[in-house]
Amino acid sequence: MIIYVNGNAGADGIGTAERPFRRINEAARIARPGDEVLVAPGIYREYVNPKYAGTPQERIVYRSQEPLGAVITGAEQVKTWKQYEGNVWVCRIPNSIFGKYNPYTTLVYGDWYFAKADKHTGCVYLNDRALYETATLEECIAGQVYECSWVPEESIYKWYTEQDTEKDETIIYANFQGANPNEENVEINVRRECFMPSKTGVGYITVSGFNINKAATTWAPPAAFQDGMIGPHWSKGWIIEDCEIWGSKCAGISLGKYLDPHNDHYFTYKYVKSPTQMERDAVCRGQYHGWLKERIGGHIIRRNNIHHCEQGGIIGRMGGVFSIIEDNHIHHINNMMELGGAEIAGIKMHAAIDVTMRRNHIHHSTMGIWCDWEAQGTRLTQNLLHHNQKPDFAQKLQGGMMSQDIFVEVSHGPTLIDHNIMLSDASLRFATQGVAMVHNLICGALTDVGGGTAPRYTPYHIPHRTEVMGFMTFLHGDDRFYNNIFVQKWPAQDVVTPHDSDDGADMENRLVGTWTFDEYPNYDEWIAQFDFTQPANMKALEPAHFGHLPVWSEGNVYLGGAKAWKKEVNGLTIADKDVRVELVEKDGKYYLDTNVYELLGDFTNRMIHTDILGEAFEPEQKFENPDGTPICFNADYFGKHRGLQVIPGPFAEAADAEKVLF
Repeated sequence: MIIYVNGNAGADGIGTAERPFRRINEAARIARPGDEVLVAPGIYREYVNPKYAGTPQERIVYRSQEPLGAVITGAEQVKTWKQYEGNVWVCRIPNSIFGKYNPYTTLVYGDWYFAKADKHTGCVYLNDRALYETATLEECIAGQVYECSWVPEESIYKWYTEQDTEKDETIIYANFQGANPNEENVEINVRRECFMPSKTGVGYITVSGFNINKAATTWAPPAAFQDGMIGPHWSKGWIIEDCEIWGSKCAGISLGKYLDPHNDHYFTYKYVKSPTQMERDAVCRGQYHGWLKERIGGHIIRRNNIHHCEQGGIIGRMGGVFSIIEDNHIHHINNMMELGGAEIAGIKMHAAIDVTMRRNHIHHSTMGIWCDWEAQGTRLTQNLLHHNQKPDFAQKLQGGMMSQDIFVEVSHGPTLIDHNIMLSDASLRFATQGVAMVHNLICGALTDVGGGTAPRYTPYHIPHRTEVMGFMTFLHGDDRFYNNIFVQKWPAQDVVTPHDSDDGADMENRLVGTWTFDEYPNYDEWIAQFDFTQPANMKALEPAHFGHLPVWSEGNVYLGGAKAWKKEVNGLTIADKDVRVELVEKDGKYYLDTNVYELLGDFTNRMIHTDILGEAFEPEQKFENPDGTPICFNADYFGKHRGLQVIPGPFAEAADAEKVLF
């Protein structure tokens, strides 16, 4: 059955073509398996709360009749502004409009939040541009540049809020820099989410072609309820496709965690257990709450334009397992630099078990992709990542995160990173083990190698399942590098990163290449520690059991000063020739301008496949497909077949480097 919705209809209807509903949520209250909710163009200022789940055979489909024509927004227009002083105007909002959740009394705060907790989940928008919140009315009136912003010219637009408790009103002041807000499109966000079931288990829903924007989402760390403007809320089998998702105060899409009252921002409010311990608890409690392959995950997030969200484009703890995230354009995430903490990235996933992220274009974000904990069976492939680094002019936000294209943290693998183009000054933060990098173009450094994990015991799982197999701390190593091209595109000098506590600074590597593993053993050196001709001696083997794991590195190319691991096999280093790798944008399409393949000459290496990569050490799981079948890396960045001559890097042939990348 098709259920029709048209916000411009003359009167409320019954969902037929002749008498459509005026609100999407009216359709969401009755839509059953096999139904399609067809939504006419218009602005829908509502929270859509699907009541019923679809089935694998009969999904419930919500579709915008015209691509991006139906807008679901968490914001309301304000046309009651009164001039207060100079460029600053003021309005009063009755708190009754907010119901139980007032974004202008709710702070962005919680576990793993490191910046000063003085920003609300509410926001003011001028012609679809978010204004910057100030802590005082005087700062709002001054309207000065915010020095941490990546877009300083926009940071002079300010807002400030306070409560009138006697009248039960929210007062909002805003500096519109000369614009008359009653003549412009000025909105404030009032709803926490736009499209998300209030209960768990509402699965097999498709959301297609909507513009979803401006919700007052909350900070979403891993051991807390994770909301987004849109998300499946701990269910199975959603498809979110062809949408534009933007303007969230925190997360755009949440594939994350249900509300567990016994472990919700536990550290923030109780202090007595570390947040890392509560993450371990979240994993184990999740099993009790149905975290199984048969019940959770398996989502598809594809072809969306996700931008201008201030925590993350896509986030999720545990609920995104077995999912595919593909062909999305994710950009300008956390550019306002108002928020800071350990959950910020274009994509931030905890426990991305058997998650494939492919063909995504991620740029101008504080961080590109962050796979935190249990990146087991995770595959990042054919992604284009660039400009995921702080601009030189922007000051570091105290409590803000470091920047890089990819961060893999405290996971035991197998984590597969292949056929990606990584152009930022830090390509991969390596606070983990069990990673294979194959056929990538890497123009930034490998950082945090051997560090950043501390004695954090994190879980690993039965292969291709969520059931916990064990917990272990990090030995580092167990990493593989095959057929990559490393280019020293950026200055090689270490970057100085001041501590937030003003007690010193860290030196962060910017010299590109695998040289950071120089002190790690190769396989033969590592296995020689174990004498299989003698009875096992636990005490004698303790140094081996807690020492670094081996590293493999073969067939890689090092250009422009990039430096190879001292045990590299069949590598090529060219240090005396200028190398060029530039990303060119033309008519909204991206190309590479590079001479890399001219420098390679006839250098080749062997074809790489699952058996060569072997098993990640702790889970004893191969680098393979989610269904357990082997991978042969005989298709390139574009999916083009590799022939008998296997050249390093993401392309099957040198001429392919000139094609449109995204």
